[in-house]
Amino acid sequence: MAGLINAAAVEKPEDYRNIFVYLENRNGELQRPALEMIGVGKRLAEKVHEKLYCVLIGSKVSEMADEAASYGCDVILGAESPDLAEFRTMPYARLVEDFVKREKPNIFLIPATRNGRDLASRIAVSCQAGVTADCTEIDIEEDTRILSANRPTYGESMLAEILCKKHRPQMATARAGIFPVPEKVDGSKCERRIEKVKVDKALLKKEILEFRKKEAIDLTAAKVVVSGGLGLGAPAAFKLVEKLANEMNGVVGASRPTADLGWISRDHQVGQTGQTVRPRLYVACGISGKIQHIMGMKNSENVLSINIDQNAEIFKYSDYVIVDDVNKVLPALTEEIKKYKKAHVKKTVKSSS
Repeated sequence: MAGLINAAAVEKPEDYRNIFVYLENRNGELQRPALEMIGVGKRLAEKVHEKLYCVLIGSKVSEMADEAASYGCDVILGAESPDLAEFRTMPYARLVEDFVKREKPNIFLIPATRNGRDLASRIAVSCQAGVTADCTEIDIEEDTRILSANRPTYGESMLAEILCKKHRPQMATARAGIFPVPEKVDGSKCERRIEKVKVDKALLKKEILEFRKKEAIDLTAAKVVVSGGLGLGAPAAFKLVEKLANEMNGVVGASRPTADLGWISRDHQVGQTGQTVRPRLYVACGISGKIQHIMGMKNSENVLSINIDQNAEIFKYSDYVIVDDVNKVLPALTEEIKKYKKAHVKKTVKSSS
């Protein structure tokens, strides 16, 4: 078939070393998936005693490099130009490809965002390597330095472990929101190789006049998520979910069926086809616990589930359960939290006076 490019095995895999991660950014700021990738990359690099290389493309790379360095990057490879202020598929891919072919990383991790998926596939083709998409677990074998990339399959009912033993770099995209943001490292030393580049105008076939950010709910950074499901009984019951979320300084989530029915907008959806969250507390209100939803919230630190069905599947993944009508429990729970907060404020005032 004309134009078909097959993956090609490398002769000496041992010549490929270190961990690469791509740092996605927007408007001169690192995005949360970029920080997640630093955490994963650092863990793998330390495990095999190699370095973590962070790849930064944009118009304000020097400024973003300071933040990236504070999370423990060993080396920052950067390309900076006014023409790179917004993600542009062809110039970004060409620059990243150059870094990869020059440095020969053993592993290259990219966030599984819209831009990340676009970039990863192009790099994989240009380097004649494979890429494991949408991973939820990533590890490395210490003795062989083989990447263990795990991704959901069969409707997310199983995890498939994919190994790339003969091709380099070993590439994977990681689902956003699955991995924690690492702690900052005091006194971190980082080598910076930032280049001022001129972008080939032939690669800029379209002119970006304006970037309009879609107003959407970001559940991934929330410490508390209160989600509603079909057990609420009606779309109006989401008001009860919202009141509880507000009282706990949290955000409102939802199951896919409620979004499909139009009870709430799609950007609140948690799960396989929605957002993946890992809050300190996840409250599931009238959610049965289909595996697609579980995959989106199973990494929560604590899970409280409210369901009238004592055999609800979600109870298997919960730390605390309330078996009762969610429409009765939510107002009562909201009121109790109000009382607790009010009493706590009074005690604080007395102790400080």
